[in-house]
Amino acid sequence: MRLGTPLPAALAVAALTVLAGAVPAAAAPGARAAAPPPVSHCTPAAPLTQRGAERPAGPTVGLCVTVAGASMTVSASADCACDVSGTWTARRGDEDGAASGTLGTRADYPGPGTYEVTATVQVGGTPRAAAAPPAGTVTGTFTLTAPKPAPSHTIEVGSPAALTPGTTTTLTYTVARTSDDGDGSARFGLIGEPGTGIELASTDVRCVNPLTGRYPATKRSPHALDCALTDLQPGRPATVTVHVTLPADTCSTIVSKLGYWTPKGQQVAGAMLNGPTVRCG
Repeated sequence: MRLGTPLPAALAVAALTVLAGAVPAAAAPGARAAAPPPVSHCTPAAPLTQRGAERPAGPTVGLCVTVAGASMTVSASADCACDVSGTWTARRGDEDGAASGTLGTRADYPGPGTYEVTATVQVGGTPRAAAAPPAGTVTGTFTLTAPKPAPSHTIEVGSPAALTPGTTTTLTYTVARTSDDGDGSARFGLIGEPGTGIELASTDVRCVNPLTGRYPATKRSPHALDCALTDLQPGRPATVTVHVTLPADTCSTIVSKLGYWTPKGQQVAGAMLNGPTVRCG
């Protein structure tokens, strides 16, 4: 359930123009301005610091942060022909864990502020990588001014929003579209933790457990549910009822996501929205 870069065009123009420090030109009434490309902020490369040590380790690595509407991407690059992978966390003022994610993938953008981003990275493809890939941390400070746009869709889950081992819990999700941009199509997904024995089921004809394996395999994933919604309109939300069964003495969380289109002619555009996480109580 992966779609393109999130943003209604009008919000993209406002967010990215502010980030770039420019003043938008006035648009004609009813005209849709083209969204400029996302703007990246980068820090100079610095030597990796080994965990628990003051001395640098391996090649120098630089960080970049790209904000595009309601999402942000942190990427890292090294001064060598090598691969850089890892995870990152961001601190905004006294707020630890303001954002986090995997390098090179999108994460939720918390909004304007000065962020200290710390990445824990591993560098592959170097002469040392076969025996012991260089690894360590690198930190950069970024001042981001782009406003966080209001979401075009929302996901809510009703009570009880907690799971109990050895029981079947009924969860009711409400998916609403709040923006006039786009259409009524959306893909709503729920995923439990694989290997825990959790089972997700629904009598809703719009929902199905996804297939796994190569054709002609017919096995489906009991821990995941995929619902195709086609009639979302502002003022007309969709309700999805899900039955969650957990084995005794086993816990699992359930995460929810929504993928949706914001069609502009034949341009491929859309977004992915994180919904609430239901935990095991």
